[in-house]
Order: sequence, then C-alpha cells, then structure tokens
Amino acid sequence: MTMMGGLRVRPQVHPVFAHPAEWLLTLTLGAGLGFFGGLFGIGGGIIAIPLFALVFDMPQALAQGTALVMMVPNLLMGWWRYQQRHPGDRRQALAIAVAAALTTALLAHWATRAPPLLLRSLFSVFLIVLAWRLLRPQRVKAHDRAAKLGPRWLPLVGVLGGSSMGLLGIGGGLVATPLLTSLFGLRQTLAQSLALALVTPSAVIALLSYARAGQVNWQMGLPMAVAGLCTVSAGVALAHKLPDARLKRSFAWLLLLCGLWLLFGIARG
Repeated sequence: MTMMGGLRVRPQVHPVFAHPAEWLLTLTLGAGLGFFGGLFGIGGGIIAIPLFALVFDMPQALAQGTALVMMVPNLLMGWWRYQQRHPGDRRQALAIAVAAALTTALLAHWATRAPPLLLRSLFSVFLIVLAWRLLRPQRVKAHDRAAKLGPRWLPLVGVLGGSSMGLLGIGGGLVATPLLTSLFGLRQTLAQSLALALVTPSAVIALLSYARAGQVNWQMGLPMAVAGLCTVSAGVALAHKLPDARLKRSFAWLLLLCGLWLLFGIARG
C-alpha cells in the first residue's frame, strides 16, 4: 500500500484478460469448472486455483481469492438446498460455523500477506496428501462408526476446517466431513450438512478478506461464477450415472496431478 497525496492507495490488480474477445474464454472456463465441480461434488476452487496459478501465472493468493468468487454462490445454493433436505442440529451448526469463521478470518489475513512460494507449496502438499488419502484402501469396521468424541468438541472441527479455508481458500468440507463421520459417529448426510454450515460462511469471510487485500480478480471471477452456475447441474446429473468408486479415483488422480504440477512449477521457478 503506497501513499499518494496523503491518501493510502491499494495496489491495483491488473486484469488477466485485456481483449474483450477473451471474455468468451473466461465464460468457457467457468462453465467447465462448474461442470467438474458438480461432477466431483466440490465448489470448483480446488481445480480453478491450480489453473489460475499455472496457466494464467497468477500469484497464489490472487488465484485463491479469484477462485472464491466462483465458490461462494455455488456453496450458498448448495447449503440452502441441503438444509431443505437434511436439516441438522442448529446449535451444532452454529458452534462449528462460529469457530470456523473466526479461524478463517485470522488465517486469511495471514495468507494474503504470506510469501507466494510458501503459500503455493502448502497448497500443493495439501492436494497431494488429500489424493493419497482418497487413493489408499479404506476398510470401515463396525467399531469405527461409534462416536469417539462428544458434541462439545465440535468447534475443533470448525477450527480445522476454517484453517484450511482461510489459508488455502478450499478444503473446509474435505477436512470436516471425514472428521465428523469418524470421530463423532455422524451419518454421512448429517456430516455433509454440518460441513456446509462450516464452509459457506467461511468462504464468504475468506472472499471478503482476500478482496480487502486486493487479491481478487473480479473481471475474471464474476463471469466464471455465472457460467459455472449454468453448468453445475449437468455435472451433478452425470455424477449420478457414474459409479462412486470411479468418480472418487478420478478425483484423487486429478488432485495428485495438480499437486505435482504445482510442485514442478515451483521447482522450475
């Protein structure tokens, strides 16, 4: 932030696309990301961030902030629809949401000022670890379904999920859902409902934090968000026609390739 005429002026983020004709490319990419977000049951940011960082050469914080523009409307819609079908305990949802929101605000403040190389390394490692977890064989035993922690520990899930949202701009639901099912013994649908209660307000707070720091490219993010909303339903429809195991493995391999691609880019740089 520089001083000009006694006033503080934030650094301007230059638009990625300078020619109006390239808006077509923006809309096409947004539609594709919305489709794959629906196909794999994610907000799209986990695919968009590596794309922004590697293809469009965005700094990591700017890539994460721009991806949040796409994620927030998808998450708001998903949360509203999920609450209609799978309403959970409002007190539990509030406890998780508040803990996640506070943690997100704190970590997002740090992330927007962190060294880009460090932030990109953390993001790539997160993708690789998540891919490894999804690819390894998992055997669920009867005693694993029993609750190991009581409801009073739920805010800790909010802290962990909010840390991921604030630091990386993604991953709150991917962190929270398995914790809620394995440690708290919740049904998958209830766990996903609580995870959305965590992720949705956290994504809004993260977006506001990144925008306040000038780490959002609205010219690119808004058209992609609109285009993505038009195609997410098609991705969901295709997902229902494909085997769960195949979708899970495809998603895991995609995460692994993105994580390795990011690391390769860091090594080359």
